[in-house]
Amino acid sequence: MKIFTATQIREADAYTIQHEPVSSLQLMERAATACAQWLFRHFDARRPFYIFCGMGNNGGDGLAITRMLLNNGYKATACIIHHSNKASADHMANRQLLEQQYPQSIYDVAAVADLPTLPPKSIIVDAILGTGLRSAIEGWMAGLIHQLNDLQTRHTLVAIDLPSGMLADASSAHMPVVHASITLSFEVYKLAFLLPENAARTGQVHILPIGLHPDYLTQTPTRFHVTDAHMMRTIYQPRQPFAHKGTYGHALLVAGSYGKMGAAVLSAKACLHAGVGLLTCHVPQCGYQIIQISAPSAMCVTDIQETYSSHFHESAPQTRGLQQYKTIGIGPGLGTATGTAKALEQLLEQYRQPMVLDADALNIISEYPFLLPRIPHGSLLTPHPKEFERIFGSSDNDFARLELLSRQAVSLQLYILLKGRFTAMACPDGSVYFNSTGNPGMATGGSGDVLTGILTSLLAQGYAPKAAILLGTYLHGLAGDIAAARMSQEAMTAESIIDCLGPAFLQL
Repeated sequence: MKIFTATQIREADAYTIQHEPVSSLQLMERAATACAQWLFRHFDARRPFYIFCGMGNNGGDGLAITRMLLNNGYKATACIIHHSNKASADHMANRQLLEQQYPQSIYDVAAVADLPTLPPKSIIVDAILGTGLRSAIEGWMAGLIHQLNDLQTRHTLVAIDLPSGMLADASSAHMPVVHASITLSFEVYKLAFLLPENAARTGQVHILPIGLHPDYLTQTPTRFHVTDAHMMRTIYQPRQPFAHKGTYGHALLVAGSYGKMGAAVLSAKACLHAGVGLLTCHVPQCGYQIIQISAPSAMCVTDIQETYSSHFHESAPQTRGLQQYKTIGIGPGLGTATGTAKALEQLLEQYRQPMVLDADALNIISEYPFLLPRIPHGSLLTPHPKEFERIFGSSDNDFARLELLSRQAVSLQLYILLKGRFTAMACPDGSVYFNSTGNPGMATGGSGDVLTGILTSLLAQGYAPKAAILLGTYLHGLAGDIAAARMSQEAMTAESIIDCLGPAFLQL
């Protein structure tokens, strides 16, 4: 699914109005109908509704929703917020319809003191500002936002299109913004919904179709996308009947150190369960028996060091060297010893195919930044936010960090995955994808090591780097969702994600 800017969304409305054709008022009726039907499904008529309507088209949506609620036997009041002396034409049209049918349902608000007293367990609908905002709310309207947020602690607050005060395409981290329990938006995601700074303000986001013209949706380019099952099915490559283990590649996994061999085991098991043909694990001598017992399907070579690795560039016969491996995954539990850092430098000099770098490989790079431009083009980096900050520096807000992420991916010609609720994957062509699968139960030790194994496996099988990072991250999250459904978010572990990779593949 594409992510459009606020400007593109307005263009989509205009394109639909011109090419369907449909009037702007009829399109507003569609949006209101989609919202009203959602409200009918989730709330019964015993709970009173207070719809706070601005003077623009977002307020027009709210007025139409009020009318539909009343038509279906709900108790609803439209509280019109007079933040401007001028109302949009569609707002006025919907106000007139509401006044004709339900003249007692309109309540005018020109100051915070005018707010009505709400009965217990009311449903507050925020239809005040929508996407038209350009700067921070000030004056009495800021006080109104704070008052609504205070009410949200005792009532359910549903935002229409976008919580009032929030910017769709820029940071509003330090601005007055409605804190919604639920956000009902239209047709496509907005970038603001996918960044951590807005998590407490959007609540649960539901994207409702309203029939925007498909030509605009399909033909309009955008940098930002949300992954979905349809996209993954176009990427996934079914196994061929005459394939053999050589068909699906030989991967090298460089992982583990004393006390951290669990990370190597998790990554190795994930790599195997994600379908790699052959896997060799390079570990320090202390990890030999652990790997052989825990992952018998993998081969194992040991370093000259007992507790950490310092010569993993020697993990292959010198006749072919490291080039015998289709790809290399490096970092889980590796440690950051000086000898390990030197070995990473040698590896980056000798191996020039796309590889996966995670965890301590990234921590080493943060300590020795001259290694960063030596990473082979097309490689996959998988930092969590702190690892990202150590390598690339801090940002003032999530939008600035997203731009830094994309800029570095383009500059270095790497795929950089920034882990989070909606993991962001920045590509060398400037595009950014947000992963739609996963849940908070995956915030557990070893989950990232599992992802490294999956990505390494897909690269070894011949998936292009972009396909590998999109599909691998989606499968990782989907397996986590299946695990959470089976055993709860609290009880699941990184091993649970591996155990559910099979069902995740079956869903594709």
